[in-house]
Amino acid sequence: MTESRASRGTSVSTVLGRRLGGELLRLRESRGMKQPQAAEVLSSSVAKVAKMERGWVPMRDPDIRALCDLYEVDDPKIVNRLLGLAKTDRDRRRAKGWWNQHPALSDMVEYVALEDIATHIRTWQLSIVPGLLQTPDYARALAVGSGSWDDPDEVEPFVESRMARRARLGGERPLQLWAVVHEAALRQLVGGRDVMRGQLGHLLDSLKLPNIRLQVLPFLAGAHPGMTSAFTIVSFAEPGAVDVVHMDTTSSTLWLESEDDAANEGEIFGRTARQALAQQDSAVLIDGIRKEL
Repeated sequence: MTESRASRGTSVSTVLGRRLGGELLRLRESRGMKQPQAAEVLSSSVAKVAKMERGWVPMRDPDIRALCDLYEVDDPKIVNRLLGLAKTDRDRRRAKGWWNQHPALSDMVEYVALEDIATHIRTWQLSIVPGLLQTPDYARALAVGSGSWDDPDEVEPFVESRMARRARLGGERPLQLWAVVHEAALRQLVGGRDVMRGQLGHLLDSLKLPNIRLQVLPFLAGAHPGMTSAFTIVSFAEPGAVDVVHMDTTSSTLWLESEDDAANEGEIFGRTARQALAQQDSAVLIDGIRKEL
């Protein structure tokens, strides 16, 4: 599903909201029930039920419990998973973070907001260094190289916003980052030799942080499960909360929001990581490439 930027009144369709609404829609249809029956038990309108099922409005715990009762869902694990997903979505909607002050992040607001409340990130990158591990010079060179900026003055705000994201790797609740990067991303001369030496040195420094795991998939690994696309899997703290998968394409941002999709991408990530070098061997390779420059 492509990320929607539309809004209706004060309602906004969010990734997590759509996932929760889809779950409730599936449960309702499995019982052969219609939206008016759900509206009656909630003492609300059919229009509100429709918005809930499409992820347009945050959901209260009492409403979720009432719908679970109506749909005869008595498995505590399922109920708790839905409640956890709703809480994460409410936290996301209430968040008024620094990203709202950065117009340069307009295409990434939803992802960065989720990144802020996530506990774990797994990312597989084919051709670039993951955003959370980029240096300012590298990010600037990427922006300039993309050729998509009409005004050169827009580049620096983009670089500043990308650097602000790195704060999630520190603080009281640092994000747990597991990155698998193809060797090609480390050898591409983004910004030239000096920029790449600095970027590779930063990767080596990042490996010293206990919350960062970095592996390199070398050219010698041959064919591998991640050859078709790069992706990022975002995970949350709530028990049973669903992972969501983020992909960037040349024309849009793609979210994979179903449980099956998330499990499939998680399996691809795991198989790719198993073919990659261990972290210590990855550090040796990164250092070797840096010295070659």
